[in-house]
Amino acid sequence: MSPLKKKKLKIIRNKLDKLDNSLIKIIKIRTNLVKEVLKLKETKGQIVDKPRIKKILSNIKKKSIKNKIDPEITQKIWSNMISAYINFEKKNFKKK
Repeated sequence: MSPLKKKKLKIIRNKLDKLDNSLIKIIKIRTNLVKEVLKLKETKGQIVDKPRIKKILSNIKKKSIKNKIDPEITQKIWSNMISAYINFEKKNFKKK
């Protein structure tokens, strides 16, 4: 790799690192909202809301296409995020 390309790569990676830091802050906000939702749920059976998950993924696909983002990428990201939060809710559910 040429020195110029190495320099450009470093600049882009720095931008990615800054963006990752912003995403971490957003994930913290989302986690706090999930904690609030969890407090409202009365049974573990309420944790997985399949119609809502289907609606979320459908909306993400539409928004991805509209914004010219490969929907396969966003579908994987959101599916994994939803799965992670379902596991988080199950682990932290305190009621019977």
